Amino acid sequence: MFEQFDLDSTLLGGIEKAGFKKPTSIQELVIPVAMTGKDVLASAPTGTGKTAAFILPLAQHLLDYPRRRPGFPRVLILSPTRELAIQTHEQCEQLTALTNLKSAVITGGVNYGSHKDILTSTTDILVATPGRLLEYIESEQFDSRDIEILVLDEADRMLDMGFAQTINRIVAESRWRKQTMLFSATLEGAGVVRFSREILNEPVFLEANPSRKEKAKIHQWLHLADDKEHKFALLLHLLQQEEVKRAVVFANKRETVQYLSGKLYGDNVPCVWLEGKMPQDKRNRSVERLRNGQVNVLVATDVAARGLDIDDITHVINFDMPRTADIYLHRIGRSGRAGNKGTAISLVEAHDMAVIGKIERYIKERLARRVIDELRPKYKEARVAIKKAKVKRSKAEKKAKAKKIAKRQKK
Repeated sequence: MFEQFDLDSTLLGGIEKAGFKKPTSIQELVIPVAMTGKDVLASAPTGTGKTAAFILPLAQHLLDYPRRRPGFPRVLILSPTRELAIQTHEQCEQLTALTNLKSAVITGGVNYGSHKDILTSTTDILVATPGRLLEYIESEQFDSRDIEILVLDEADRMLDMGFAQTINRIVAESRWRKQTMLFSATLEGAGVVRFSREILNEPVFLEANPSRKEKAKIHQWLHLADDKEHKFALLLHLLQQEEVKRAVVFANKRETVQYLSGKLYGDNVPCVWLEGKMPQDKRNRSVERLRNGQVNVLVATDVAARGLDIDDITHVINFDMPRTADIYLHRIGRSGRAGNKGTAISLVEAHDMAVIGKIERYIKERLARRVIDELRPKYKEARVAIKKAKVKRSKAEKKAKAKKIAKRQKK
């Protein structure tokens, strides 16, 4: 239970109000360590309670050491996307609702004037996207010297999005901080670990192994498609199935998002859409309409792959295949959250088979091939591509095995 962490009664009340019953595995690991003031490098799958794992200890710190004078935020949480920043702020307000702590959010895509109150009044916890915050630092509207705790949420995604230089600037500006916490969905590759060495001071490494109940159970499969029109026919059929209660459809380009949303409306499938250059108020409305059940389908580019925090998404459908295997994982992580079951379906043309091979090697699982009788692929290209991919994979596996044997023999 949360009482084991010696949290303030106001925070325990916020936890109860938020409906949290018992700590998740990442919360069990992070909260006690973070409350000692040590730097933290933590890895946990999406949807396992990571946000509360850092909000609770940083809120406890602020309550233990009350503010002595008005000023700029004492805690800064950096988020890769506007959506994630807003949702992190919402959870922060929820958990600290019974305290006197004041939190705020700063993101790009909104009028600069809307941040005036935040920048000129006392705030305890600030959630921000890196780009807009750096603008305020450079124009001397924001002072980082009061920051005591810095949290980098979904650091892997921020690095993927090209924020490394911006984050380094913000980290340097907040060099008087006492504690830094870095969270990442995955520590695959050297990027995050190398980055963490530069900004963390003797960190405690924590990696959650969620229980079966917490862990997302996502059923994955693919459908072969002849072309764009065939893919749309498959998509329409899938979205009309009774078990699809709430779905996110991913496309790679803004133009495809607009094409799909228009076509779906034309076929009586109401949807909202989300892409990079939308004004913030429209983006917020789209997410809110999905969240409150006004519509059950969201069509989005990868800007929503991280940051969309809605627990009851039943299906993720890849209309376009992502360019890399890790983005595939981030996409399908929108489903199967908070211990719920989820489904991820990919619509695959012949030219996508190379990335399918990469994804299968990355997740160490073969994606089942399924067919809808009335929408079977007509052309042989897709089937030929599958055979070629199998042969290529088999050759690669044999080559790797031979290398291992040769290495052992040398020893």
